[in-house]
Amino acid sequence: MIGLSPNGVKIMVATQPVDFRRGMNGLVALVVTALAADPYCGDVFVFRAKRLDRLRCIYWDGSGMILATKWLEAGKFVWPPIRDGSLQMTREEFSLLVAGIDWTRVKQNPVRRPLKAG
Repeated sequence: MIGLSPNGVKIMVATQPVDFRRGMNGLVALVVTALAADPYCGDVFVFRAKRLDRLRCIYWDGSGMILATKWLEAGKFVWPPIRDGSLQMTREEFSLLVAGIDWTRVKQNPVRRPLKAG
């Protein structure tokens, strides 16, 4: 969907549900007003509908704004608790969310840095 690379792209999830009648301009305005962020910074902004089976993402790729929508045919997405502001996700959590998998139940094991040979 969106070519995410490890070059510092953040994935920000708006925790408040939004009216999905809003188009691209309405979501860009929400990024500025509700999330206090720059929609043209190259980060991915994820929005949830009141219905838990729908999500929308906007992303500035350097030449234009991309709007992607997904709804699940069965089941629902697992969302963070509703509160003001946003939540930052890892690329892996985002991939699980978009796949309809409960990303909150996946535990990331810490990886130790190898010892320096010497």
